[in-house]
Amino acid sequence: MQSLSIGELARVAQVKVPTIRYYETIGLLRSPDRTQGRQRRYDRGDVRRLSFIRHARALGFEVEAVRALLALQDEPARSCKAVDKIARQRLEEVEVRIASLRALRRELCRMIEECAQGTVSDCRIIEALASKT
Repeated sequence: MQSLSIGELARVAQVKVPTIRYYETIGLLRSPDRTQGRQRRYDRGDVRRLSFIRHARALGFEVEAVRALLALQDEPARSCKAVDKIARQRLEEVEVRIASLRALRRELCRMIEECAQGTVSDCRIIEALASKT
């Protein structure tokens, strides 16, 4: 693969150009080589790294977790215990979020079931939203 411009990299990795610049600024992506005209040039390794970052972020990993995963990826002979720990922490976060969403669902169902479908002045949903409990 020949070197890519930032726009080509964005297209191939399915991210926006400002995202690439942001990842460079915070150090997730290396500062790229530049042409004499100062145009950024990227290679296949940059495509793989950016795709990795995009996928990790899509799974909800925070920037610092992605940074740690990238550092671990750069040490292929190292034990994957640290990777496992990071993934388990993310799973815990997801489990907490799922529990929160289930509680939210139960509350919304309760409010809807109590709705008499009469007038707004008698609406149990409005009443529940207005209460401080």
